[in-house]
Amino acid sequence: MTLLAEGNIAKMHSRVGEPVEYALPIGDMQLPMNALIGNQVTLHYQQQINCVYCNRVTKKSFNQGYCYPCFRKLARCDSCIMSPEKCHFHLGTCREPEWGEANCMIDHIVYLANSSGIKVGITRHSQVPTRWIDQGAVQAVPVLRAQSRYLSGLAEVIFKQHIADRTQWQAMLKNHVDELDMQAEKQRLLAEVADEIKLLNDEHGLQALQVIDDAEVAAFSYPVLEYPSKVKSFNLDKIAEVGGKLMGIKGQYLIFDTGVINMRKYAGYLLQVHQLS
Repeated sequence: MTLLAEGNIAKMHSRVGEPVEYALPIGDMQLPMNALIGNQVTLHYQQQINCVYCNRVTKKSFNQGYCYPCFRKLARCDSCIMSPEKCHFHLGTCREPEWGEANCMIDHIVYLANSSGIKVGITRHSQVPTRWIDQGAVQAVPVLRAQSRYLSGLAEVIFKQHIADRTQWQAMLKNHVDELDMQAEKQRLLAEVADEIKLLNDEHGLQALQVIDDAEVAAFSYPVLEYPSKVKSFNLDKIAEVGGKLMGIKGQYLIFDTGVINMRKYAGYLLQVHQLS
């Protein structure tokens, strides 16, 4: 076995290509992952987790990589990140007002993605198209530009009355997804929510939510030799060494012939990555 890299990891970086190109941040390096597809690869957890924010050693990871004190104090770990319609910045109770100004009180995109079927989601404008790739979307299109995360969350709640807001990750990994006419879906949904979006603009200002008329549909292909027929998920907290023949990468998942692993879940974990010579 050849040791390729060792260190604390972060979620995989991606770059649009044919197919998407991946690199795993591990220690001080970016490990190219596409080149490992088709090879025998092993991940060995070294029984240490370092908080991705403060770097202290923690026995348990919270919210994908944080120690408990950081989980409790950081705005990026607050419940409003998962439910942005619950944003309380305007009440003066944000955990980190400066972070909130820089990350939440900026333009966000309400989008439609096709990963395991069509869904609605939101992301900071700077995270397009990274967010779509992280979800394993094969198609995506922006729908609305919102002036803040809070407003995008309110719009998402409206869309959720008509469409799913979550990816069925197992179906995504099996590649059980049909190509859709995303522009037609966008226009259909905009017509269904038009009255409620107008009410939000009446309340928050005409520029609060704007339809993105000229957006093209983005399409993505992933570096996968073979998709699994059954999905078995590895858990590094229970099995410290996992791996097999790396069959591909989709979203934030490594797909082995023996199972799959969500690398984003293990941010902060100290790993060794080996390849069978």
